[in-house]
Amino acid sequence: QMKEALRDGLRAVKNTIEDGFVIRGAGSFEIGASQYLLKNTRKQAEGRAKLGVEAFAEALLGVPKTLAENAGFDAQETIIAVQDEHEAGNPAGIDLTTGEPIDPISSGIYDSYCVKRQIIQSAPVVASQLLLVDEVMRAGMNMRKR
Repeated sequence: QMKEALRDGLRAVKNTIEDGFVIRGAGSFEIGASQYLLKNTRKQAEGRAKLGVEAFAEALLGVPKTLAENAGFDAQETIIAVQDEHEAGNPAGIDLTTGEPIDPISSGIYDSYCVKRQIIQSAPVVASQLLLVDEVMRAGMNMRKR
């Protein structure tokens, strides 16, 4: 475990050097991106695309919700408090010791840009593959019933 932790730490440093920057951690990025999608991008989308934007915005909240739950806090209350901070112009994250909003930068909590980019690019592909597998399984079940 120690070896893996060291390898992960070195990889994070390598990614940061290669990217040249980091992004806010503690769930701050996901909450901000979710709010941006709901307030701005959703207005530009038409028809069913609006539902897709809303679903993706909601899915982004999975990371901060999981952070809050794993730290033993009520996810909804925690997310609402952090969203309120974002709306007030303070891009906050979640303090895992108190459950309260914090400034990730002043607390030294960062995420790797390339890792977040990869997650956001991969998520829709993985979701569509899961839906495709689900469709194939349903079709197979329908064939068996006949």
